[in-house]
Parts: sequence; structure tokens; C-alpha cells
Amino acid sequence: MVKGLTSAEASENLKNYGYNELPSAKPKNVWQIALEVIKEPMFLLLISCSLLYFVLGDYTEGIILFCWVFIIIFITFYQHRKTEKSLAALKQLSSPRALVIRDGIETRIAGRDVVPGDIVVLHEGDRVPADALILESNNLTLDESLLTGESIPVIKTENSNNQIFSGTLVVQGSGIAKVTLTGTKTQLGKIGVSLQTIQQDSTRLQLEMKTLIRNLFLGGAVISVGVISAFYFSRGNILFALLNGLAAAMALLPEEFPVVLTIFLALGAWRLSKNKVLTRKPSAIETLGSATVLCSDKTGTITQNKMDIAALTCNGNIYFKQDFKTHSQEIQELLKVLYHASPGNSIDPMEKAITRTLNDLEITLDKGKLLKEYPLSQEFTSMTRLIESENNRVLTAYCKGAPETVFQLCGFSEAEIVRQKRVVQQFAEQGFRVLAAAKNVVPSGNLFPDKQNGFNFEFTGLVAFEDPIRPEVPNAIKDCNDAGVKVIMITGDYPATAKSIANQIGLIHNDNVLTGTELQNMNTAELRERIKNTHVFARIVPEQKLQIVQALKANGEIVAMTGDGVNDAPALKAADIGVAMGLKGTDVAREASSLVLLDDNFASIVGAIRLGRKIFDNLQKAMSYIIAIHIPIIGLVLLPSFIPSLPILLMPIHIVFMELIIDPVCAIAFESEQEEKGIMSRPPRNPEELFFGWGKIIYSLIKGLMVLGMVIIVYFLSINQGHSEGEVRAIAFSSLIIGNVFLILSSLSDSRTFWSAIFEKNIAVWIISLTAFIMLLLTIKLTWLQNIFKFDFPGYQHFLPSLIGAVLLLSALELIKVFRRKNAHRKVY
Repeated sequence: MVKGLTSAEASENLKNYGYNELPSAKPKNVWQIALEVIKEPMFLLLISCSLLYFVLGDYTEGIILFCWVFIIIFITFYQHRKTEKSLAALKQLSSPRALVIRDGIETRIAGRDVVPGDIVVLHEGDRVPADALILESNNLTLDESLLTGESIPVIKTENSNNQIFSGTLVVQGSGIAKVTLTGTKTQLGKIGVSLQTIQQDSTRLQLEMKTLIRNLFLGGAVISVGVISAFYFSRGNILFALLNGLAAAMALLPEEFPVVLTIFLALGAWRLSKNKVLTRKPSAIETLGSATVLCSDKTGTITQNKMDIAALTCNGNIYFKQDFKTHSQEIQELLKVLYHASPGNSIDPMEKAITRTLNDLEITLDKGKLLKEYPLSQEFTSMTRLIESENNRVLTAYCKGAPETVFQLCGFSEAEIVRQKRVVQQFAEQGFRVLAAAKNVVPSGNLFPDKQNGFNFEFTGLVAFEDPIRPEVPNAIKDCNDAGVKVIMITGDYPATAKSIANQIGLIHNDNVLTGTELQNMNTAELRERIKNTHVFARIVPEQKLQIVQALKANGEIVAMTGDGVNDAPALKAADIGVAMGLKGTDVAREASSLVLLDDNFASIVGAIRLGRKIFDNLQKAMSYIIAIHIPIIGLVLLPSFIPSLPILLMPIHIVFMELIIDPVCAIAFESEQEEKGIMSRPPRNPEELFFGWGKIIYSLIKGLMVLGMVIIVYFLSINQGHSEGEVRAIAFSSLIIGNVFLILSSLSDSRTFWSAIFEKNIAVWIISLTAFIMLLLTIKLTWLQNIFKFDFPGYQHFLPSLIGAVLLLSALELIKVFRRKNAHRKVY
């Protein structure tokens, strides 16, 4: 093996050359953040209100409002830096990986950790991590279109055309190369800066939010003009009219929408990564809750990809695992053939199982010298290695592969093929994967044949491998069934093997298995009809996955498809949710996917669907709350404008105080809320359904009007009791704050009572609620805060109507929830 760097040498090179990364955008400083914040309509309104207070001579109010701008800039800057750190962590997780030789051992590391001098091992489907020189080549062919624009792959050898470049793709063969340049010094690094600035397209949800915000903004502008006009003509003070108009605009503008959406998607991606699922496209989070079909590979996803030899057949006898020790003499020849037919230092689970069994039985091997290798091909699904023994220089061809191919290479009669197939079937029905083995002692002086069928093979026996089911998969399958998500298992194994695995994991199939051969002979219409009732596909080649995806999508399904190889990329890209394998997948598959499984576990996909539904639910509840709480704010701003005799209740300072509750509640409390009961017991969400249709908007308006009605009743009650304007404002504002907190508690869950939601580990709600109550108490009690908020303290007993009104409001909201749960049909997602 080629000698690579030692760990110490790699560390030294890392110090000298730095990480293998392209330059990324510089972090924004506080002034850039400030400029972006001030450009937002909400903050332009806030600054305008502040300036108006200065014009009116109310410097205290103006300074306080202006200070809020700086406070919000600081909070935004802090959040921006936290987001940058999260994105950096996600970037590290999604970094392409490289197989290098360190300390004499093949080790897979992040591409950013590759340094000059590293020895890189390349296989089909890998991205080249850095510029390098070829040391060894086995038909190594690269796609360099990323750099040259030429679509024709280029053959690389150690003797000529031996330079390879970062970012190019291995499309065929394998090789070993020594890294020469990394990072910005590579050919890709010199032209790749623009790759770092590519922006993600807006998702459907983001576009819907933009439309909603635009419409609300236009409506708010019209209403604000109306408020200014009404206030001016009724009270005759243009400055105060402008101030109230700006307050109305602040109340109407739902600036939380884009903030909440961004935070939910970012935190959703982070939560998925904690569950071993990396999000490459934000739209995947939206689509997860809509998935109706989940197509999964068997090996390594449903199973553990840890092969063991379960049984062997030699000379017509079957030996199971527990018999190997006592019959080691009878089976050792077959094991030797299997070993010599396998490449050295293989990472293939079956070939590892062969070596492990030989070691367990302490069978001595004559390793010999490899003269020629015949790889797997479309013509022969077997591999043959020609070995010259060390002792007597005898040439022997060792072959292993698919039983039907090996039977053909051994020249079996039809009767013998039928007899052997019965044994293969017997193993397959137990869920075993079966290979056949054969050998041929080649007479000295004979020329090596061009193809495997040029040898006179003698059949040695069959080997049956078992790949244990992941223990969590049956429950995950059950969750999918309950959630209305159809699970399809796709495998290259025999139909009998596929059915056995399906039985073990609880996948209902009714003996209906569609094979690759059958699929190949079907037209599109036939496949669309057949696939409606098919859950198991066997003997499928990667290229046929695309046909399966297209047929399912043509039937109106929302498809999640797993894949790991180069040939899986078209299917992954065509699927609504492409899911690549992080451990055994190729970089091409990962680049074509929406999600990457960091543990290659089927249960992680199901967990992602569950989390996707939770994220979507909580996002809808947050948006519903935003609309609901803006209704009383708008109403209380408008009411004194059209009824001049009423004292003014809400001023810009009060609205800012409300925003300090609304923003963290939406961003933190709703995002961290637990999932709804029965979240995986309902059908998938209809992707054509609007995120926030009229039904949800009307429900939000009703809740908002209830809060407004409660505050107005308390407002007029306090006026009738003869309180001063400052006392009226303090009592009514208290009812609004308490009502807002109770609205939050009721809105946290659609399936649980507010009492349950409080005590289910949502610490954020407790902190925000207590903070709101403490701040409210301080504003109505401390003299200097009273002056700022224009409050007078009426006595604690006069706040009793506010508390009673808020409790009645909470009771009414909870009754509406109960009524909706009992009378609504099962919610369709």
C-alpha cells in the first residue's frame, strides 16, 4: 500500500497550508447589521415616531423610542452571530468527505481537513477533494465538466494526463493520488468564489408569506391614512394625528412573519441535524409533512449492513452458522475460494464477513499473487481473480457472484440449475443473500481469456449471508402506516429475500413483488396502475428508481426516495424529497438530495417526517397568534381616532412593549412547543393547501376579536367608574397584556388544554410570561415608568376586572378548542 502522511505530518501541513476551503463571505459587522435593521419598515416607523416626539417636545419619550432601535440592533446582531455559528456547524456536517491514508490506515475525513501531501483513495462517485497527482490508476475516469465545460469524461493514468482537480467527479474506476494543492490554490478555488454567493430560491411558503405581508402592508397604509385624517379632523392636531397614524401602521405591519419563518426553518434544520438528518434545501422541511410515499433501500437503511455468513453448501450438504466449528474441514475449501475471489482490504460487508469467518475458524491461507482481475459487469454479475500460489506456482481462477451467473459459467445442465435454485430459494425465503462460488485450475502456459466465460469453472458451493434488521425499523414502519405514508422497499435481492425482509419489518405486501425485469417490460400506464398496490420491488437496478419515482409522482404522490450511488442521483433529484446516505453514499448522491442521513437509518427518515409535521404545526400556530394579537392592537389604536371623546390608549411606546413579548414568543415559545397528540396518526398534509388559508385566517381573527372585545369592555368599565385617563390606560393596557399571555397559553396546542401545555417542559413560555407580568407590574407601580407609559396607579383592586376578563377570555378560547376538536372532521394534512 502507498505510504501516506502520519498524523503529526498532517497536523504540521494543516498549520502551514490551512483548511481546504473556498473563501466564504465575511461576517457582517454591527454597522452593516444596523443599516439592514433600519431599512425595515417597522424600524423606519419607530424612528419616525421618535422624531415626532422630539418635535412635540416630549424628549423622554423620543429618547426611549430611539433607544429601542439600538436595543433591537444589538439583539439582531447577536442573533445573526448565533446563526452564523449554526450555519458553520451545518457546513462542517455537509462538507464532502475524503478517504485518505493516515498512519498507514485508510481513514475517512472531512474534505476541509485534506492537506498537501495526503494520499487520497478515489472510488466511483467520489468528488476529488483537492488538486493532486495520480500515483495508481485502475481505469480511473473523471468528469471535469465543472472546470472545462466538456461533458466527455477523461481517463487518468499515472504515466500521462496524471493531474486531477478539486471538485471533479470520478465516474468510473478507482485510483490513488497525492494531494498537491488545496483550498484557494486549487483550480476550482481560483474560480470558485462565486459558488459561495449562490442564493437559495425562495420556497413556496416564503413566497406565500411575501404575498400576505404585501397585502397587509397595503391595507395598513390605507388604514393609517384614514386614522391620520380622522384624528386630524376630529381633534385638529396634525402632529398628534401623524403620531397616531404611525402607531396604527406599527400595529398593522406584521414584521414578525419573515423573522419567524426564517427562524423556524433555521432551527428546524438544526433540530433535524440533531436527529441525524442534514437539511440541504429548506423546502424539504415544508415538504416533509406532505410525504405520502417513502421509498427506501433495504441494505444499510432497513438492515444494519453488517453481514455475517449464515450458511454454506458444500458437496450437497448445508452447514449453518452454529455448525461451522465442527465442520471446518468440510467448508474450508469453499471459504478459501470465496476469500481469493474477493479483493484485499475490502470494505464490502460480505467480503469482510468471509475474512472474519476464516479468522474465527483459524483457517490457514496461501494468499498468492494476483495476476488478473475480472470485475463485475453488466454481462457477468460475478467477479473472478486469477491467483498464482506462493508455494507451487499453480494458477487458479477464483470466482464468486450471483448464483445464476456462476451456474452459467460452470456450464450446468437445466436439471442441475433447477436443483441448485431450490437451495437458493430456500435461503432467500429466510431473508439470506446468496452468492455462488467456483474455481478453475488454469494449465500452465495457457493464455488468459478476455472474459470470465473463458475459464472451465467447477462449482464449489453456495454461501448465504444475513444482514440483521435494524431493531427500530418495525416501529418506524408502523408509524408510517398510522401516518398514511406508504412505505416501498427497493432492493437488488431476490423476490423471496425481499418478501422475507418485508415480513420481518411488518411491511404489508400480499405476495405482490415487482421485479426489475417486469418493470423493464411495462409501459408507463401499466407501471402507474401496478405501483398503486406494490410495496416491494426486487432485483431493481439503480436506473429503475427514476421510473418508480416518475410513476408515483404521476399518480399524485409526494415521494421521498433514498439513494447512495451515482446512478441514484437522477431519482433523488426527481423525488420531492431526495434522501442521500451520509455514511455509504457518494458525494453525487448527496449533492442531488434534499436531506442527508448522517446514520443511514430508516428510522431517521420517519423521525424527520414526524419532526417536519411538528415544525409545520408550530409555524402555523405562531402565524395564527401573530394575526390574532394584532387585531386588538389595531382596534385599540383606531377606536379613539374615530371617537374623539375617548382617551387615547395605545401609543408607540406601548406597541413596542407588546412587540417585545410577541417576537420572542413567536420565535422561541412556539418553535420549542411539543408536537400535537396523534401527529403520526393523521394523513399527510395536502401540499396544494395554502399554508394560511381563509379558514385559518378567520379563526385567528375570531380569537383576536375576542381579546379586543375583552379589553374594550374593561376599557369602558374603567371609564364609567370615573378613573382618570392615565388610570384607564393602565387598567386597559393590563387587560391587554394579561389577555395576550392567556392567548399564548391557549394557542400553544390544538389538541391539549392550556394547563397541559404549561407543564410540558416549555420553559420559554414560563420565562416570557413571568417577564411580561413583572414588567407590567413595574410600569404601573414605579413612578418614572408611569411617566414614560403615561400611566396612573388606580390601586390594585381596580385591576381585578382585567384579571377576571382575561380568565373569562381563556375559558372561552379553551371551549372553542374543545368544540373544534369534537365537531371538526379529521384534519387533512
